Amino acid sequence: MKTETHLVPEEVIPIRLQEYGVGIFREFPTKSALKKALKKRYITVNGKPGSTATMITGGENIRLEVPPAKATNKKLVFPLEVLFEDEHLALVYKPAGIVVSGNSFKTLANALPQNLRPSKLPDAATPRPVHRLDLATTGILLAGKTGSAIRALNKLFEDKQVEKTYYAVCIAEMFSFGNISTPVDGKSALTEYRVLEKVTSERFGYLNLVELKPQTGRRHQLRKHLSGLGNPILGDKEYGLEGLILKGKGLYLHAGSLRFEHPFTGKNLNIQTDLPKKFRKIFGPVQETSLGSNEG
Repeated sequence: MKTETHLVPEEVIPIRLQEYGVGIFREFPTKSALKKALKKRYITVNGKPGSTATMITGGENIRLEVPPAKATNKKLVFPLEVLFEDEHLALVYKPAGIVVSGNSFKTLANALPQNLRPSKLPDAATPRPVHRLDLATTGILLAGKTGSAIRALNKLFEDKQVEKTYYAVCIAEMFSFGNISTPVDGKSALTEYRVLEKVTSERFGYLNLVELKPQTGRRHQLRKHLSGLGNPILGDKEYGLEGLILKGKGLYLHAGSLRFEHPFTGKNLNIQTDLPKKFRKIFGPVQETSLGSNEG
């Protein structure tokens, strides 16, 4: 049984447990992980089961008890390209067709331990992704290798200190650059875009190579924003235009770069990857000046 306890200071502004509890337990450092722990009744407040609605007012004893995991020798053998790795974190290349995490066995999260070196730091943990990419999206994924790194990286994303750049192939004629600020699922959302190259297409009118910089992280934000603009991403079966959906080639959306300051070394990391081959088949070799550089 894994056990952690936390004593709430007496002078605390009343706050829900689902907000206060983020980051207080090594085993469940993120908001989503905390909600799962509460749902599984792993957390008690003054000896009583806690919930997302439990109010914290000061002086409470919050206790986490996680039952032992069922022993299993089953490991996911799924080779991943490691783009950067140190004792704290790693960046890997996510191919299309694998989910980042979830209840299934074949997840990128389950593949991480077999692809990364175990951290030698005192708070070493099972490597864990700290953000999401859709099933069909390719590109760079960031993972933490220690409890403190997972918490610090989540904080970077919450504070919008991670610069994400995506590349997509969009259909139809579109403006050279702009901002899309249409709300997504009732929440504010902002995407900056610019067209890097375009080619004519008999079926789609134009195919555009578009650089995308999301300033918020809503679910399916890029796909919904571009579809709402009238320029859906090529291969998008969910948000594409009827009669103009390319089938059998996958989604033309690629997480091309991540830029952030390493939370422990202070080094400016700017990790980039080449465009997938299916992009280059449409546009040919793309100039580095268009995609930026790897200088940190």
